[in-house]
Amino acid sequence: MRYIVGIDLGGTNIVAGCVAEDGSEILGVRNVPTGAEEGPDAVVRRIVTAAQDCIAETKAKVPGAEVIGAGVGAPGPLDTKSGIVLLTPNLGWVNMPLRQRLQDGLGLRTALDNDANCAVLGEWWRGAARGTRIAIGLTIGTGIGGGIIIDGRLYHGASDIAGEVGHMTIDANGRRCKCGNYGCIEAYASGPNIALRAVEALESGAESVLPSYVAGDFRKITAQTVYQAAQAGDELALEVVRDTAKFLGAAVASLINIFNPEAVVIMGGVTLAGESLFEPLRREVTRRAFKPAVQVCRIVPGELTGVAGVYGAARAFQEQVEAGVV
Repeated sequence: MRYIVGIDLGGTNIVAGCVAEDGSEILGVRNVPTGAEEGPDAVVRRIVTAAQDCIAETKAKVPGAEVIGAGVGAPGPLDTKSGIVLLTPNLGWVNMPLRQRLQDGLGLRTALDNDANCAVLGEWWRGAARGTRIAIGLTIGTGIGGGIIIDGRLYHGASDIAGEVGHMTIDANGRRCKCGNYGCIEAYASGPNIALRAVEALESGAESVLPSYVAGDFRKITAQTVYQAAQAGDELALEVVRDTAKFLGAAVASLINIFNPEAVVIMGGVTLAGESLFEPLRREVTRRAFKPAVQVCRIVPGELTGVAGVYGAARAFQEQVEAGVV
């Protein structure tokens, strides 16, 4: 059996695992802190060590296992052809030759792609969008990322920027986004901004059980706190989740009208809100998007919790080998 090491590099954690060439299994999964504050050399050492541990465990479990390469999903923007991370504020990197550093450390051919792209690619390959030809994915966490699959392959655009769905404008005069623009979907529906909207309502005098979850310290309210309160029936939390669904629905409807996908996969902590998010989200999309496009599109939560990016990084290696990039 042949395997590919898939690596999902995040600002907080590194997740790695050996993925079978056909995607049928994942072995030796490791989840370790990124430790970005210690500098890029330390991060690279952690990635290499985690990957080597995955490989060792896989070879111990599967006699004759062959590891043919590695793929890594990293925050961008990137230059996938040269294997360079151009800029990643969460890690403090500028023009980091990550692909070459990992190839040197692992002794394996290595592919580099955007982390959100990889998560979407993983869900297309082995998860919620399996079997589709055209799919869109949104990864919702500290920010909002995304990816686009067309004819079964990642769409990168002219300069590797395609899929930055978090920076679609849904209100030209709206909230200021960290990217510098106004009214981006990320400024409304990312994890921190979901929490911020709840805190703003509380500071305006809204009644809620939310303060009791954090001993009255509004700074401790997170999106997960809001989801927890919504599931308990708290009206303010439910309102925040419903509004989040409307914001996301506006963005998803635009994507559906443009790309006419068979599936839109929503990934990240926001899926913890369950049907209190997905039901109004689907309703908003139905209201906004063209009926023939809505009728063929499933809007679903991701299935590969915690390892979508690992699967996707392994698949990205295969795509880049086929394309002659690595």
